[in-house]
Amino acid sequence: MIEMKAYRDTWGRGLDSYLQWFYETVILLRELLAEDGSIYVHLDWHVGHYAKVILDEVFGQQNYLNEIIWWYYNKFQGNINHFAADHDVIFWYHKGDDFVFFPQQEERDSPVRQIKRAWDKEKGKIVNVKGDDGKVLYQESTTRTIDDVWRLSMLQPADTTENLRYPTQKPETILERIIRASSNENDLVLDCFAGSGTTAAVAEKLNRRWITADLGRFAIHTTRKRLLSIENVRPKYERQAWQATEFQAADDKTQKTEAAQQHAYRNFILELFKARGITGYSWLHGLKNGRMVHVGAVDAPVSVGDVKNIVSEFKRAVGTGKDAPATNGVDILGWDFAFELNEVAIQQAAQANVHVKFLRIPREVLDKKAVEQGDIRFFELAALKVDVAVAKKPLRSPQTSKVSNGSARLNIGRSGLIIGRWIGTTRAIRFTTNGKPTARAKIPNCKNRSRTSTPRRGNIRLWSR
Repeated sequence: MIEMKAYRDTWGRGLDSYLQWFYETVILLRELLAEDGSIYVHLDWHVGHYAKVILDEVFGQQNYLNEIIWWYYNKFQGNINHFAADHDVIFWYHKGDDFVFFPQQEERDSPVRQIKRAWDKEKGKIVNVKGDDGKVLYQESTTRTIDDVWRLSMLQPADTTENLRYPTQKPETILERIIRASSNENDLVLDCFAGSGTTAAVAEKLNRRWITADLGRFAIHTTRKRLLSIENVRPKYERQAWQATEFQAADDKTQKTEAAQQHAYRNFILELFKARGITGYSWLHGLKNGRMVHVGAVDAPVSVGDVKNIVSEFKRAVGTGKDAPATNGVDILGWDFAFELNEVAIQQAAQANVHVKFLRIPREVLDKKAVEQGDIRFFELAALKVDVAVAKKPLRSPQTSKVSNGSARLNIGRSGLIIGRWIGTTRAIRFTTNGKPTARAKIPNCKNRSRTSTPRRGNIRLWSR
């Protein structure tokens, strides 16, 4: 198994380039925003103060509404030499004057006795309510109107209901509060940094339309899996619209049934794959060179459960009927595949003495011109198998690398400045200036451990003992 970072909360080209990117992004987001819409920008102490200046310029200082403090009171703090950082900030701006806002309430820990207050039309302000005797009236309150300090807990490692173990994952309570406050049902919510999919999941549960995007493939898989776990949620793909329009009769009154539409779609894919269609099976749809063929649906990835059903039906089909398989192989064609599928499914199939191959249905099948020209190629799902040999030798690095001021990466998240990552038996780092030792930082024997330091200008030498 090869491990790689699924997410990096860093900006390697420096603060200036990050702020330039942020400025261009905010301009685009303002153009996309509805006149009665709002934008919430969540940042922490690293760049929040820089970002607000840009937001003021793009949206206008007059459209700045709140600096919301997210106080995560349950964050564990180790031994540190400064006040603990227990909050992030969320900047809230609106675009037009008639923006949507619904004040939010939350339950108090215990009821409190408060002066009763009401709006006085004549005075044009809120005043204390008095009784006939002229005395101020009191009332017991069990709720409070939420202000700009949000006391909401962080996700805890022991949480088995919501925590997906995704870096930077936010609790749903934050997004629920934002979406309820600034949108109506069926409004459109955009999150262009999907991460673990919290915004999309909450918007779906609150009956809002949503768009979400992310550059990371792991983020997309995490979000999709999370959304599919919500009851009655089915993803919408471009290819679903293609299937609905491509495989129906010209006359809407004689539109094919869903089953007939599925059959036509599968035969189309089988023809492109140069396989022959077969009938009488639920999970096996074609035959090519003695191997059975399964055609995946357009609206869901091929899952481990699908492979179990395919293998089970294949075993029952061996040696029976005119379309019985001549070999022990199945080609599984799919648009997408579950993130954990490849190795697990192959092992399960091998235990049943069935050889499976996963091939991706190319997006080019949606292009009529590509189909007509025969430019359709099915490629096997990529997988890398590595045999690892472990040599118990200490890590040695004879090279020295120049480190100058400002060489550390700026981290946009809460992890600080990352200047190193070491794997092996390395025990210490020596800082040298002009070849003379100036400092030494010890590191415990560990794997995948990052350390933050502030070396003097000069060289860093890495050695082990």
